[in-house]
Amino acid sequence: MNKRTKKKLIYLLVVLALVIILPYLGIDLDNDSNPTVVDQSHYYDYELIFPAERYPETAKHISDAIAAGASAVCTIDREGADSNRTESLRDIPTKKGLDRDEWPMAMCAEGGEGADIAYISPSDNRGAGSWVSNQLEDYPNGTRIFFVVE
Repeated sequence: MNKRTKKKLIYLLVVLALVIILPYLGIDLDNDSNPTVVDQSHYYDYELIFPAERYPETAKHISDAIAAGASAVCTIDREGADSNRTESLRDIPTKKGLDRDEWPMAMCAEGGEGADIAYISPSDNRGAGSWVSNQLEDYPNGTRIFFVVE
């Protein structure tokens, strides 16, 4: 095998390996959104700055959950929200005067079983939920949102 043929074969093998491996890394070659890298395992389409001063309890919960290893990326999955909420809150008892806040949120594909749950005031939780819902209403399911708490 001559040198030129070897180069072509190596090139072909590299391309084939990338086509096989990239989907496992969360990279969609057909996606035109050009995702941004958060780290080696998280890609996102848009960044959302969460207002900690407006919703401090929710902001603390999100920050704490992410620091403990929860995903900072929320892949929008509105159809899965009810199922995710049921799974994430299954064994978490209610407490009078408090809401059970989930991170990742129920509307995220990353939510559901194993979500981090914190008890917070209803006004903070529901205000934050409404704020996030309004911010994301124009984004379709499958959009990956990177949450930044400031």
